[in-house]
Amino acid sequence: MSNRSEGVLAGKVALVTGAGRGIGRSIAVELAAAGAKVVVNDLGVALDGDPTNESPADAVVTEIQNAGGEAVADKNSVAEWSQAQQMVQTAVDKFGQIDIVVNNAGNLKDVIFHKMSEEEFDAVITVHLKGSFNVSRAAAPHFKAQASGCFIHMASTSGLIGNFGQVNYCAAKMGIVGMSKAIALDMQKFGVRSNAIAPFAWTRMVSSIPDETPEQKKRVEGLKKLIPEKIAPFVAALASDQAAHVSGQIFGVRNNEIYLFSQPRPIRTAHTSDGWTPETILERVFPMFESDFYALHRSGEVFTWDPV
Repeated sequence: MSNRSEGVLAGKVALVTGAGRGIGRSIAVELAAAGAKVVVNDLGVALDGDPTNESPADAVVTEIQNAGGEAVADKNSVAEWSQAQQMVQTAVDKFGQIDIVVNNAGNLKDVIFHKMSEEEFDAVITVHLKGSFNVSRAAAPHFKAQASGCFIHMASTSGLIGNFGQVNYCAAKMGIVGMSKAIALDMQKFGVRSNAIAPFAWTRMVSSIPDETPEQKKRVEGLKKLIPEKIAPFVAALASDQAAHVSGQIFGVRNNEIYLFSQPRPIRTAHTSDGWTPETILERVFPMFESDFYALHRSGEVFTWDPV
């Protein structure tokens, strides 16, 4: 473990949401090891959002303190504006400032689209997308006032590429990608940056993937090789002052692989001086574009190789 007073995040204060388990826990521990003081936020709920009697945030705080770091637990909900405000206030009250926000809290309610209920859609959008907005917005005035700050949002290849039974989750994650870019644009003049990361890891959230068919079983066995702790060093690096020039990007981390994802730009153009009719579009444009159409891939069909 590095000397905290000399770590890349020495003197920084970080808030990590959903930090009681999995990726969030590993990020909180890594940020503390890099010298940051950490607010460990976790509701202690089940994967679908139902209450439990567990207090994982307290366990992570104890782990950080036992390793010589500074941390405080927070059990507010990202889904509530006032509770997100309180999370940030906890950082300011306890540690005097807020420098880093990692929006990691999430839930899953996977259902095939034609059977998905309004509640199942809203619940996932509320935690992932609205939750990331709530917490980011709570920190934004502090970031603006100090002319520095770093937002890191968790995206997903489920959104960037696609997956079955996750209309709610894919919509939320792509919303987060757009929101991250918009925050980067809006806050750039204040020295504040915002990036998104698509993490690959075997966590409680991923463990809900069905493994009934041979193909599903093979995919799940591959996913089990993905270690949550591998995400954390990249988050610490991205949050450091040495990465102050990095903003508006989409990254991926998969064990020892780090990706920079493309962002949508036009790849083909059709034009006519006469204007288009439905008939000429059908006759000329779709045939012209067809060789560049994207296949209906799922994430697992793009990332087909074993993690390094």
